[in-house]
Amino acid sequence: MFVAESAREFFEELPGRIDPGRTRGTTASYRFDVDGAGSWRVELDNGDVRVSESESAAAADCVIQASEDTFMKIVRGEQNPATAYMLGKVKAKGDTGLALRLRDLFA
Repeated sequence: MFVAESAREFFEELPGRIDPGRTRGTTASYRFDVDGAGSWRVELDNGDVRVSESESAAAADCVIQASEDTFMKIVRGEQNPATAYMLGKVKAKGDTGLALRLRDLFA
């Protein structure tokens, strides 16, 4: 498991850590609004992964919102994402089916 020290480090290293086979056949855009760490856009295009800093109002198929503390706990495996969602620590907008696929795509 990749353990990042910050959300910025996580997103900067993400393209090289995703197995293209996991994203092949998927075309989607995610925006992660991480309170305390900015907004990040992750674009999946049939095996290609692009990550960039984003405007918080930029359109995306799925938008995930969380504090950096909660986000990093999820990344490190210390917080179950479904539990965080049910507790209101994570919010998902747009195509929430894409949010459910994140664990499989980024594992």
